[in-house]
Amino acid sequence: MSLTAEQRRALALLTSVGRDGMTQPSLTTLGFDASVTAGLVNEGLATQTLSRGRAGGNTEVVRIRIKAAGRRAIKG
Repeated sequence: MSLTAEQRRALALLTSVGRDGMTQPSLTTLGFDASVTAGLVNEGLATQTLSRGRAGGNTEVVRIRIKAAGRRAIKG
């Protein structure tokens, strides 16, 4: 599998933030387009989950986490 520099950078960032991953808005703020993270998810390198906020449960945020395959991809 061939990763772009942007995909590698996103995976490296996800590795550094630990088990909880990052929210999509945080990744977007750091310059990662949603299509980059969607591509990582589609390739099986990351997962995305919908999290509900605590304040009344009205806030929904997508959280991105790296998978073992993503860790292997950036090492290889």
